[in-house]
Amino acid sequence: MPGAFVSTDRIRSLFTEAMSQMYRTEVPQYGTLIELVGEVNAEVLARDQELSERLRRAGELERIDVERHGAIRLGTTEELFTIRRLFAVMGMQPVGYYDLSVAGVPVHSTCFRPVDEAALNVNPFRVFTSLLRLELIEDEGLRAEAADILAKRQIYSPHAIELIEQHEKAGGLTEAEAAEFVAEALETFRWHGEATVSAETYKRLHDAHRLIADVVSFKGPHINHLTPRTLDIDEVQRRMPERGITPKAVIEGPPRRNCDILLRQTSFKALEEPIAFADVAGITSGTHTARFGEIEQRGVALTAKGRALYDQLLASVRGEVQVGASGAKAGDYDAELAERFRALPDSWDEMRRDGLAFFHYSATPAGIAARGQLPSDPDALIAKGYLRFDPVIYEDFLPVSAAGIFQSNLGTDQQQNYATRSNRAAFEKALGADVQDELVLYADRQAASLDMAMEELGLSGLKLKTVA
Repeated sequence: MPGAFVSTDRIRSLFTEAMSQMYRTEVPQYGTLIELVGEVNAEVLARDQELSERLRRAGELERIDVERHGAIRLGTTEELFTIRRLFAVMGMQPVGYYDLSVAGVPVHSTCFRPVDEAALNVNPFRVFTSLLRLELIEDEGLRAEAADILAKRQIYSPHAIELIEQHEKAGGLTEAEAAEFVAEALETFRWHGEATVSAETYKRLHDAHRLIADVVSFKGPHINHLTPRTLDIDEVQRRMPERGITPKAVIEGPPRRNCDILLRQTSFKALEEPIAFADVAGITSGTHTARFGEIEQRGVALTAKGRALYDQLLASVRGEVQVGASGAKAGDYDAELAERFRALPDSWDEMRRDGLAFFHYSATPAGIAARGQLPSDPDALIAKGYLRFDPVIYEDFLPVSAAGIFQSNLGTDQQQNYATRSNRAAFEKALGADVQDELVLYADRQAASLDMAMEELGLSGLKLKTVA
């Protein structure tokens, strides 16, 4: 009926499509990546019927082609506070706290994404959102200058703010209002080739850290990458040079496995783009490097126990073999990574039994048909094919991997390790809300699926001892 509100899922899908079209126009190689990923995914699904069926059962098959994540970098607490409200219009909530200072990147971050399983299957669009940590700029004078520059900018249009407020007051937007909102919100993420600072100021910011220059020197937080999801990142990495794209030296995250875990990411180097600097004597030409292309492969979400093992294994490799600035030792790193990760079981059943990963449980047709004659031992239900378990996809990010992508696309493949300097309390204060704990979300999804499966089998209340 006229005036009816559209769903946040609808608004998110409209925004995702508009963002993708804009980025394809701004960064033509992104379109090439989309085509390459589409080809590889089709080949994987054609040859791996078990994977295809598993994705279909999980409701993920349809979302593969629309799945994207983006990333932005904000400069002030006010910008972060408002972006939370903007993403809420699209049904996206802050999940997880990420301290990227562990790799020498002066930001901390969260992921805005849908949290409901049904919403994720409609469109799992995520935006990795970082806030510049001015307190990590050692030069006090430069720190004050950067703060002053950022305080003078307004990254949201007045009408975008009006539509956010309208959504908050009325509880939704109509189709026409949603279209207006998408158009207005998109302006915040658009690329601008004109800097708001002089070439001299840009150089001083750049010398402090390339990312500081990227955040402070422009009128808004241009989207710096959009990332499609592939089902075989190694094959995409291998084929990128055939399309004229040079990938980074190593794939970030865990090694290739039979049972994918967490998140693997690769990217091509950031573009060197012409910039007009606002000097006193007039416009000065220069260049800036920030925007790039990225691809990801997602695996099962790990429990706290599984994640602790993952972090331990990754740290042990990075402590002994570090990739150099030009990609030196990349082969050694990959080989050592594969060897060390043999300590993490590579079968779904072993991971389930050891409480290392989260799974979605479902009653099979055979189990439902045998109601009233089923064993009371949950593991026996699984063994006899009455209860099925499928991996819960990891919807979030990895701080070391994210920092590695940042570093690669700020000019170097060199891996760096630093002491953590996290400040979650300050981040959440700026956000105006607590970030949700992704492990709690995964545990809740697993428990809900198990309860429903047991109810369908007529065994309500029966628990799996191995469920973490």
